[in-house]
Amino acid sequence: MIQVRNVEKRRGSTILWGGLSFSVRPGEVVAVTGPSGAGKSTLLDCVGHIDTVDSGSVVIDGRDAGRSARRARLVRRDVLGYLFQDFGLVPDLTVAANVDLARNRHGAVASDGPTTAAALAAVGLDGRGTERTHRLSGGEQQRAAVARLLVRRPKVVLADEPTSALDDENAALVLDHLERLARGGTAVLIATHASAVVARATRTVELAAPTTAQTRR
Repeated sequence: MIQVRNVEKRRGSTILWGGLSFSVRPGEVVAVTGPSGAGKSTLLDCVGHIDTVDSGSVVIDGRDAGRSARRARLVRRDVLGYLFQDFGLVPDLTVAANVDLARNRHGAVASDGPTTAAALAAVGLDGRGTERTHRLSGGEQQRAAVARLLVRRPKVVLADEPTSALDDENAALVLDHLERLARGGTAVLIATHASAVVARATRTVELAAPTTAQTRR
């Protein structure tokens, strides 16, 4: 589902990673680890077609967008779901309206996916759909973000430090739902520094500290 082939990413003279290759198959939960500054979030942006690699290729569901912005938008629309550290919700909308955005924006909700109310109930937010999102706690906001994934059931989920701001109970709930999505055939890639996330991953991709490119003379 995800195939990263011999990719390199630079920031000026700094090589975040080079010659990096890995894959994530449907049903797998793969954790991306490494020291601070190793480019974990940047790697997720490149896999998610928000950013581009300097060389190599990123193939999602058999599709390589290359440097085409249009093809990248189509991959994001058709295949990808995101779970961000800052939740990625619209604060002034209701909880239910935030979940419904997954339907209205993408138009690719699974036919057998749950209703908005059922998705909210599944993450422990039963009856909270009419509340404004900014009134929820951080853990509850991340639960609402998970509910968006449940109604859409994307083929690939990219999660950037999804448990870093959560207590143990909420972190475990988020991981439970990511594992359930994986069991349904979703490929899940998580950037994390949390040992609890790594312990529940199928396997890990470890990034090294960035290096400085050597200037040729």
